[in-house]
Amino acid sequence: MRNSIAVLDFGSQYAHLIAKRFRMLGYWSEIVLPSADISELENAKGIVFSGGPSSVYAENVPEFNSAILNLDIPILGLCYGHQLMAKELGGKVGKAEIGEFGIATLHAQKSSKNKNKQQKTYCPLFENIAMPTQVWMSHQDAVLELAPGFECAGYTKDCPFAAVQNLQTKRFGLQCHIEVKDTPEGNQILENFANFCEMQKNWSQDTVLETILNSIKDAANTENKKNVLLFLSGGVDSTVAFALLNKALGQERVLGLHIDNGFMRKNESKKIEEKYKSFGFTNFIVEDASESFLKAVYHLTDPQEKRMAVGENFITVRDSVVKRLNLDEDKWLLAQGTLYPDIIESGGSKNAQVIKTHHNRVEGIQKLISKGLIIEPLKDLYKDEVRLIGKNLGLSDDLVMRHPFPGPGLSINVLCTDGKLSDDEKTELFTAKKTLSAVNDKIDVLPVKSVGVQGDFRTYRFPAVLHGLDNEDIESLPSPKKWKELESFSSEITNNIENVNRTILCLFEKCPSTSKLQAGYCEKSRLDQTRECDAIVLDELYKSGWYHKIFQHLTINLPFASCKEHCSIVLRPVISEDVMTARFAPLDKKVLKNIVKRIYSLDFVDSLYYDITNKPPATFGWE
Repeated sequence: MRNSIAVLDFGSQYAHLIAKRFRMLGYWSEIVLPSADISELENAKGIVFSGGPSSVYAENVPEFNSAILNLDIPILGLCYGHQLMAKELGGKVGKAEIGEFGIATLHAQKSSKNKNKQQKTYCPLFENIAMPTQVWMSHQDAVLELAPGFECAGYTKDCPFAAVQNLQTKRFGLQCHIEVKDTPEGNQILENFANFCEMQKNWSQDTVLETILNSIKDAANTENKKNVLLFLSGGVDSTVAFALLNKALGQERVLGLHIDNGFMRKNESKKIEEKYKSFGFTNFIVEDASESFLKAVYHLTDPQEKRMAVGENFITVRDSVVKRLNLDEDKWLLAQGTLYPDIIESGGSKNAQVIKTHHNRVEGIQKLISKGLIIEPLKDLYKDEVRLIGKNLGLSDDLVMRHPFPGPGLSINVLCTDGKLSDDEKTELFTAKKTLSAVNDKIDVLPVKSVGVQGDFRTYRFPAVLHGLDNEDIESLPSPKKWKELESFSSEITNNIENVNRTILCLFEKCPSTSKLQAGYCEKSRLDQTRECDAIVLDELYKSGWYHKIFQHLTINLPFASCKEHCSIVLRPVISEDVMTARFAPLDKKVLKNIVKRIYSLDFVDSLYYDITNKPPATFGWE
């Protein structure tokens, strides 16, 4: 058995990301339940306690084997893990006066042992790091009193014990998430911890590829040799999964099924078919099932129900194709390009909360998984790892670097409602409006809820709307300096206003006095509206070179307009590496100006907004 850094998974979205970061740095790391017996940690050179959605003082917290804290090896607690360690060792944890979601600045604590108090407290985790440093926060609770023997090593504006340590017992705690890219020096902190653990490098990308290929062969080459049918969306994940299956089994044993579900971008299915053929893939078919998918989501307004309906219909279409082609189901497995974030956000680990149910985790898929009829070669990986594997396999940038496009496609970008708010929602909306107007009279709230993630919990709240740009003076669009100010302002709003989880910037409103919440559903007319606006944005991104500067752009259609035939559009360009966290992309002024002009000319668009919220507290999409 190889030595490892063990990561105890308390249900955080980021638990597996911690292990991935160590592996990317060259250290083998594995996930272990916090209730694990000590024997399961015998090869661990160090242990990391992950974050998690619970409060350490709540009733139903994840089961934890406290004997782990008695081990004579270094332990690092992150977020929930930081708080748990403090509580278990005699400190005090409670609700923070101000929660932190997003970017914060970590300062080194001045040493109390130095007379002039200018010397920083020595912390092995901060070797070769210029302090203060940017970190990423996502917490409502905090350590209020240190455990005996611990000292403070760092703080932020709203978190006095953001970094703590007990060097004698080799225990460290950080409130921030160092495993995400928005903590720029997070990898150095992880490297420092591995060095403190005296861990030797023992992992590489070649090992990852070899492991995946062997797992595919093992799954397909059972007693009854099986072929594989893959849902092929055309996105990065399914494309790389397709290439892996072809390499491991050969094209004669693999069939790609691209389903045009009616939720694709403009001319997307045709483009996908052309790209696959140009690369040499011949073992795939295209199925037009748009009518059946539109029927499946007819008049559904609940986002979870809509996602599940889409996911189940994929299985229905797959079954009809298998029957039409006379494929022997006993000889075929189903493959998906599922990534680890999909599993986590669907509540797929023991202690995780459901953020959203992905189409590849609906009941029909779960039944096939339980029967061993599903292959998911990428299920332990993140998007950046998948792209590295794709390049390793020789896939072109046209295939590997495309913006992610999920199976449900634009269906989850078209928000649906019967046009009415419940009494509770009206109260929440009124409270949010009243609170925000007291802060700034240029802030309003839209009566359309969207999903977010705050402290590893799903939230479903309203977006704050920041006005201030002249509706027709698009020369006043944000400069780089202004983008930074807006990002800071957005964080202030979502950190402090309870019923809000997004901040959006108003780019224009044609008829603000008559716009209201309309009854709107996922129908072809609204999908076509979304496609048209989305095509404009992508065209401008390609022409300007911005397409490859951002991770993904989503065009969101809101049923907020002067009449039910019109809509509002939200631009949602994001920068990310691993999907778990993201920052909104501050597009170049000229690019945004062209987008605004072209969308303004569309008669059906009453308003245009720009989502200036990071993840957390918002998710990428709105459903």
